[in-house]
Amino acid sequence: MTSLRQRKGSKGKDPGPSVQNLKPDCTAEPRERFATGGFSWWTILCVMTGSTVGISLGLLCCIYVATLHENDLWFSNIKEVEREISFRTECGLYYSYYKQMLKAPSIQQGLYELIHDNTTESKRTINILQRMNIYQEVFLSILYRILPIQTYLEPIYFYIYTVFALQTVYVIALFITSWLLSDSWLAGALSGVWYILNRVDTTRVEFTISLRENWSIPFFALQVAAITCYLRPQLKPIHQRVILWLVFVSTFCFCLTWQFNQFVLLVQALIIFTLDCLDFLTTEQVVSLYLMQVLSLLLVWLLQFCNSMILGSLVLSFIVSALFIKHFQKILQLKSDEHIFKFIKAKFGFGATRDFDASLYLCEEAFGLLPLDTFERLAGTVLLYPYLCTLSVLFILLLLVALSNLSTNGSGQASKEKEDRTFRMRPDVAYNLLHTVFFGLLAFSTMRMKYLWTGHMCPFAAFGVCGKEVWSLYLRVLHCNTKTMMRLIRYSVPIVILAFLYYKFWPRLMEEISELREFYDPDTVELMEWIRLKTPKRAVFAGSMQLLAGIKLCTGRVLTNHPHYEDQALRERTRQVYQIYARQSAEEVHKVLCSVGADYIVLEDSICYERRHSRGCRLRDLLDLANGHIMDGPGENEPDLILATHPRFCEAIKTDMTPYSTLFTRVFKNKTFHVYKLKKLKKKNKAENGP
Repeated sequence: MTSLRQRKGSKGKDPGPSVQNLKPDCTAEPRERFATGGFSWWTILCVMTGSTVGISLGLLCCIYVATLHENDLWFSNIKEVEREISFRTECGLYYSYYKQMLKAPSIQQGLYELIHDNTTESKRTINILQRMNIYQEVFLSILYRILPIQTYLEPIYFYIYTVFALQTVYVIALFITSWLLSDSWLAGALSGVWYILNRVDTTRVEFTISLRENWSIPFFALQVAAITCYLRPQLKPIHQRVILWLVFVSTFCFCLTWQFNQFVLLVQALIIFTLDCLDFLTTEQVVSLYLMQVLSLLLVWLLQFCNSMILGSLVLSFIVSALFIKHFQKILQLKSDEHIFKFIKAKFGFGATRDFDASLYLCEEAFGLLPLDTFERLAGTVLLYPYLCTLSVLFILLLLVALSNLSTNGSGQASKEKEDRTFRMRPDVAYNLLHTVFFGLLAFSTMRMKYLWTGHMCPFAAFGVCGKEVWSLYLRVLHCNTKTMMRLIRYSVPIVILAFLYYKFWPRLMEEISELREFYDPDTVELMEWIRLKTPKRAVFAGSMQLLAGIKLCTGRVLTNHPHYEDQALRERTRQVYQIYARQSAEEVHKVLCSVGADYIVLEDSICYERRHSRGCRLRDLLDLANGHIMDGPGENEPDLILATHPRFCEAIKTDMTPYSTLFTRVFKNKTFHVYKLKKLKKKNKAENGP
């Protein structure tokens, strides 16, 4: 629907004694130390240098994605309606609540309207704060109101700059993780550079700004950095408490900003459970990390007005079960996330499905398997090779250490044996290893989840390049494991890689940010302007979820359905409204639309005559299958499907023949959209029903 056109004139370590400070290995020379608290000036200089590099890379990433966003859309030069249309699909829905809060007479009134919302779903009053994860929009709107910035910064820029600023947080979190693992800030630099160069596979923030993952994943990266620090050996109790507080805060922010938080935390809980079973973590560490997850989820549950989807989540059930088993060796009717389980069942081949909701996910590329060209791009930036080397070596080491741990369980000499064994692995390294394995498997199965994995690939691979663990094993095999050789390799290899990346990719980055385009979608702009000027403010619109989100943002009109799909009643209503693209009679479609209170329907040619998906995955095919009808076009059909007795509604209504002209009136048309107004026929219905 939306396109971009060329703008005129444009160019085509061993465990240390303490980790309260980040101390690179290069700082460990005793002759360089001054007797000031045990820290040398060289140590302080390295920490300051590393911190400066980390912050600089974070800011560079922020400026980079902001520049791409501006250059792709010419955002500063287009009209407000065009800016709002650029918030695609569900992004527009989320941003509309930020806009709604700013338009409210007061903060209190804005919150009341969100809690008692009757414009998002027609003929229903819902609590948006309970249903959706939009506290970030509420917080930003309040912040914009109270800060003295209204005169020189537009609300939309305050919003997008905040999201881009979170990329700074993300890069810094990756930087800290790799620095903690390797004890070298060079690893952090390499991690940040890899994240930026692999932007296509690590983030999509520049064109899906409001997407929940762009708010939450930076906090998840912070949480991983905090857990990495917490699991470092010999951490003092006071520092443990501080780090646990950071784990809680980052976990809470992550959970508050993304509805899929429970599934991500379930994977993380499985990682902790595995490390516990393999005797890598102490009981205190396991219980503390579980409690941080539980407390975060419960706090979000309270803030979302006791959302049953959170309380009945698998992660809470798993954590409670794991803690019960460890210390003592649902009676909720939940349907909000049943579509996800149907999707998982069908995806992994546990029977075919005609379920409309599950099929919508299965047919989307984002929910398919990870494409193989992803690995080509990751290899092109020299990220994949050190990642695979580090992964394979450490995974073998993990198995050896795990077998050793399990063989010493129950022995009185267990702790002494652990100290004397040949192979050892720090718990923070073990956590990050299993983290990348588990989330890698998740990414392989579902492409949309790759952003949880590819970002973490960067610090993990950088740790392999700059850390002692992998190199010490290689040097042992070569019988040259000396401190001098170790130091030489750990510092020369990342510098060589950084120099190569600069030589190869800096010109490409400059060319990329010089490519100028502009937003171009005149048909959608025309539709939004017509709705805003020619329809009542309380008019109810029916149509595709993606388009309706834009209608709400640009015009403020009432919707029948929307893209936030985490509610069973909404999913059922969406399936009913989508009969406008199925083979149904005019009377049946009119009856369905009247039952949801629709005044207008918007038909899209791009859906009615869709060619983007293959047969069986087009929206009209999914509807035909759900209705038991044979699909359009040549190809096989299941034997129990029958021919529909009515033509496809979205095609037949354009003929203006009876009964379509009796029930619908076309009020707007352009090359992309057709808008019809429903005739209510109240008098006729009353006469048929009697006095």
